[in-house]
Amino acid sequence: MGKFPQWVILGLTLTFLIGPFLIIILAGASGGNMLAFPPEGLSLKWYAKVFTVESFRASFALSMGIAILSTLCALGLGVPAAYALNRYRLPGSETIRTLVAAPLIVPGIIVGLALLRYMVVPLSVTVTLALFLAHTALVLPYAVRVVSSSLNNLRSDMEEAAVLLGCTRFQAFTKVVLPNIRGGVLAAFILGFVTSFNQVPVSLFLSGPGVRTMPIDMLAYMEITYDPSVAALSALLALLSVVIVFVAERLLGFSRYV
Repeated sequence: MGKFPQWVILGLTLTFLIGPFLIIILAGASGGNMLAFPPEGLSLKWYAKVFTVESFRASFALSMGIAILSTLCALGLGVPAAYALNRYRLPGSETIRTLVAAPLIVPGIIVGLALLRYMVVPLSVTVTLALFLAHTALVLPYAVRVVSSSLNNLRSDMEEAAVLLGCTRFQAFTKVVLPNIRGGVLAAFILGFVTSFNQVPVSLFLSGPGVRTMPIDMLAYMEITYDPSVAALSALLALLSVVIVFVAERLLGFSRYV
């Protein structure tokens, strides 16, 4: 009897977290022609239609490309930065950490507006390049923080032993450090990829005619069409994110790094 309130609270919490997801799934499976809940019958036609909309295919490809490339670039910058901040006493290291974390602190709308006003317009940067640079900057803090967490769990004397045995610092990094933090690097990639793919505020300012990421294309689609296909697409994207995180947790212990 004493556990009854805890079960009630747990049930309400799960309903609050999972309820909207279930509503979207059912709304996307509606047999009617308008987005509504409860659905007007059940049908998978809107899930099938998602794959026939040209703009969805183009925006999905763009989002995938930008998410993968920006995350790889962020890791290319973030892994050495995390290593330097973790292994060396750099002057102003705390200031550097704060600056690296700035994209997490500053609202995305402000970041998007600043990039549009001071980079895209005056420098005539293409929309695709602007999106790539912006997403790289947004993902970089995750790369630094997750890799730093992984480095904190790696004993530094392993690297020193490799140096004493004849390795250069670079060889010790590539042969000892990287293999031992690969779980953290992969976790940072997955977190960065999901963050970039689902990014809305910054992409909203930097998207242009014919160049829109998936979330922005979904917003534009809803301005002219109110059928359940957007709900179906939302459910598929949410399911994709859940599967990625679930697999990462099973294979890498994702929760240890974030």
